Amino acid sequence: MLINLIPDYLSVLNSRDRIAAYLRYFDAHRPLLTAYWHNYVLDPDGPHFLDVVRATALADREDLTAMLERSDVVALARSAEEQCAELLAVDMPVDVVLMVGVGAANAGELVVGGKGTAFVCLEHFTGVANAETQGLGLDPELIPLWLAHEIAHAVRYTSPTSRSELARLVAEADGYYSYWETGRRASLRELLLNEGLAVHTSRAISPGHAAWEYFGYGRRQFARVRELEPVIQRAASTDLDRSGLGLRLRYLSGGVSDQARATDRFVLPERSGYYLGARMAEPAVAARGLAWCLRASAQELMGVADSAAATA
Repeated sequence: MLINLIPDYLSVLNSRDRIAAYLRYFDAHRPLLTAYWHNYVLDPDGPHFLDVVRATALADREDLTAMLERSDVVALARSAEEQCAELLAVDMPVDVVLMVGVGAANAGELVVGGKGTAFVCLEHFTGVANAETQGLGLDPELIPLWLAHEIAHAVRYTSPTSRSELARLVAEADGYYSYWETGRRASLRELLLNEGLAVHTSRAISPGHAAWEYFGYGRRQFARVRELEPVIQRAASTDLDRSGLGLRLRYLSGGVSDQARATDRFVLPERSGYYLGARMAEPAVAARGLAWCLRASAQELMGVADSAAATA
């Protein structure tokens, strides 16, 4: 189901007291926004919540309002939602949310009460980088690409036929997805394949973009990741069956120090695991299709890859 929070957010911008209006907005959508803050920002019960709210509520949003005037973001989201429902054989409801965030992730996945959610934060899709809002300046035409990526995660986590580690961990957490807890408990193999399958989904749903855009890379970063692919594979190979938040941060997160990404004589590029995961998932996607792969265990996926390699 498409949930459009943009009109509510525009009401915040049009209020005399934007900070008070944002707090009312947060309270009106508390389950969703609490999960968003916990997973992608900071603890909304912590001491810095109001500092972030103040910066968010008072920021200049001319780039956002201009983009909304020229782009039908609802149509873009509906198209991605409908295509994913068919391609991925979606068998559990997934909410698709259009929202304005606080400058954290441009898109993400949540599970709240057992229901999967894919969201995009439109401050990042105005086409104009904005230091005040931390907006990335992405083209709004990339919205379907990112929604498809996040819908794929929601399917892997919540489909009743999913055999993935992540589905098990979400179920054990009473239907709640935590980036941090799954990062601590899921194997690196599962985390890499999870992102790789989402990359393949975005390619299928929104073709025609530059290759690096499917990974959230810049052109130079993409070239560097491809150059270092053997190094990245070698570094990850000994850790695939291990779990630990440090591994997720090393291979799949931005903002991690060079020291934490160092291996031998190289520093792994940020988020290099997206590329590695896509390469790992590629044989299974080609052989079995995305609907099956998103529900398969990591062992099943690698079994298909091993079989393909043996017959090549």
